[in-house]
Amino acid sequence: MHEWYHFALLVIVGFVVGFINTIAGGASLISLPTLIFLGLPPAVANGTNRVAIIFQTAMATAGFKSKGISTYPFNVYLGISALFGAIIGARIAVDVDGEAFNRILAIVMIAVVLIIIFKPKIKLNDLQERLTGKYLWIGIIVFFFFGIYGGFINAGLGFLMLLFLHFVNNMTLIRANATKVVVVFIYMLSALAVFAFNDKVEWLIGLVLAVGNGTGAWVASRFSVKKGDGFIKSFLVVMVIAMSIKLWFFT
Repeated sequence: MHEWYHFALLVIVGFVVGFINTIAGGASLISLPTLIFLGLPPAVANGTNRVAIIFQTAMATAGFKSKGISTYPFNVYLGISALFGAIIGARIAVDVDGEAFNRILAIVMIAVVLIIIFKPKIKLNDLQERLTGKYLWIGIIVFFFFGIYGGFINAGLGFLMLLFLHFVNNMTLIRANATKVVVVFIYMLSALAVFAFNDKVEWLIGLVLAVGNGTGAWVASRFSVKKGDGFIKSFLVVMVIAMSIKLWFFT
């Protein structure tokens, strides 16, 4: 039986997670331990967190769209590809403990920081987006594998999506963010279905967490458009470093 303050905690944590995930990523490393702290088994916590992420990405998508930011149909193509990958990843997550992946993820995040810091600067005003032809097919293939990881754990994947969309497809970070949230919404539907089918979702807790996630995502999506790419880049670097330290030294 959960106390009332557990639900208050979930809403607060959800808001923070929704805000961070929408602007950067990696905040499932906050929500997952919180769910486990409240007594959920790791696999159930993993599945329950997906409920909140779906609400989060839906609200973020609405927030970006309200500011006129959309990359349709490119985002849908990537999302459908990732959806099939997420089915595979979620199927693995139902049966396998994902704890061993924490240090691997820490290494990946360190690599992300190095790329952000040392990648030659792209002049945002000169960006010519590459959303068709070979770049579309490269994205479809890469996002299938992103989907596998997203279905399995998902934590930290937002960083990699942003970097790929920014440096491969030449998107501004704002438009990359708008693309990311649509993709995650689409593939998370299939991942949640797999967890639910295997009875790994605590729906009440997931929906309470979703209230916070959705609110945080709405605020972040509109706030990030106002602040621009410079703010998002700085936020990304800080969050990647923080998450890497947490994963490496405190798992």
